[in-house]
Amino acid sequence: MTLVEESFTVDEVSEVLSGLQAVVYSEVESELINTAHTNVLLLRQLFSQAEKWYLKLQTDISELENRELLEQVAEFEKAEFTSSNKKPIIDTMKPKLAPLNEGGTTELLNKEISRLQEENEKLKSRLKTIEMQATHALDEKSKLERALRDLQLDQGNQKDFIKAQDLSDLENTVAALKSEFQKTLNDKTENQKSLEENLATAKHDLLRVQEQLNMAEKELEKKFQQTAAYRNMKEILTRKNDQIKDLRRRLAKYESED
Repeated sequence: MTLVEESFTVDEVSEVLSGLQAVVYSEVESELINTAHTNVLLLRQLFSQAEKWYLKLQTDISELENRELLEQVAEFEKAEFTSSNKKPIIDTMKPKLAPLNEGGTTELLNKEISRLQEENEKLKSRLKTIEMQATHALDEKSKLERALRDLQLDQGNQKDFIKAQDLSDLENTVAALKSEFQKTLNDKTENQKSLEENLATAKHDLLRVQEQLNMAEKELEKKFQQTAAYRNMKEILTRKNDQIKDLRRRLAKYESED
């Protein structure tokens, strides 16, 4: 039995339609399963990226029963099915995806870069302040050392002019002043060491922030290079939708002939 014959019995027509129904059912089921699996892989990629960047995703299950949104999806599918049968007039009239630098992972990277730059400026300001404090401490130390030398010189010059009974008291006084001065000098030295340590820490923090900034910029460039994967996934989904639409059109054609 072939379809080119002019007449068919009821049993032959039923047999042809049953076989066709089984084939169409199998094809539609296979395509729907494949589409579902493809969507799962796409969602898995999105979830992996969200987990990598510590994003918190929220879902509203009630939106799955929103009749208005479902009708909008149906209208969109109907419009796509209608437009697929017509020759496109101007390609620029088709809706396009928004650039990746408007949101998502790119926006998060831009925020992180801005934060690192702000922290970098703060560390630079802190480093400049510490350097000024260190310079001031060195100047104070130099002044105290000069004052100590002057005092020692004055003590040597005055020894020839003072009496022997006052020499012991003067030496004690000088020793006390020297001890006090040495204590002050030690305090200044410790303060200088502390400032130098803070300066070294600030420099290390500045290098760390600059390294993080470079890593963030490299990651941003990497994300821009990965946009082709998303376009390929969308093309796959579009081809699968076109195949499903074609199967539906063929099934509708056979049902109308029946």
